[in-house]
Amino acid sequence: MENLKSLYRSRELLYLLTWRDIRVRYKQSVMGLLWAILMPLLIVGAGAMVRIGAAKWTGTAITPQDMASVIVRAVIWSFFISAIRFGTASLISNATLVTKIAFPKEVFPVAAVLSSLFDFAVAAVIVIVALPLIGVFPSLQALWMIPLLLVMIVQAVGLALMLSATNLFYRDVKYLVEIFLTYAIFFTPVLYPASLMGSWEKIILLNPIAPLLEAMSNALVTGAPPDPFWTAYATIVSFVLLILGYGIFKRLEANFAESI
Repeated sequence: MENLKSLYRSRELLYLLTWRDIRVRYKQSVMGLLWAILMPLLIVGAGAMVRIGAAKWTGTAITPQDMASVIVRAVIWSFFISAIRFGTASLISNATLVTKIAFPKEVFPVAAVLSSLFDFAVAAVIVIVALPLIGVFPSLQALWMIPLLLVMIVQAVGLALMLSATNLFYRDVKYLVEIFLTYAIFFTPVLYPASLMGSWEKIILLNPIAPLLEAMSNALVTGAPPDPFWTAYATIVSFVLLILGYGIFKRLEANFAESI
């Protein structure tokens, strides 16, 4: 509880670090805010190719809902992998602050996740505008996006805490994370709905990010409420990851300065 109180007292620092990460990311790039939609666009392109190929294979037509689902999943997945990527490197990239100033070091991975959330917000605005243009009109079920996104943030923070701490001691962790994120899209329902996998659907949904992607896509595109079982499963796993990640982070924190 004392650790949590200390983190709460550092909320202003967390805000400043988050805003600094956002400013640095866009100030030093040529494309600026366009980077926030570039990755989702690339994933959407890949998803469109997969859906077109699947449609030709099965002899079915592609509906506006199919394309809208790919767009929504791509934007959400882009946020998640960005949060994990920047969260993993957050302690290394702030090495001077980690060793010289006394404050809760977990603000760095949390700030990395929150700065990625800004990118998501930019892309989400574009998606909300684009959906009616392709013939998809969200219903009130879209409000499920709020609690589902919060659960995803919890999961991302838990992983960022765990990976940032271990990356400080074993620098090859960030390379393993990059490899994992590269191939994880094939085992996550981003380019396709889990139902497309037939008998493999339940195995795909064991990936804790998968039920959240499914639920958010369905709530926004088709107006279907989240599946209670799989949403509860993803929520429980997310909070377990948060507790586990925070525990590992605080256990290793005393040796951070020696490892940088």
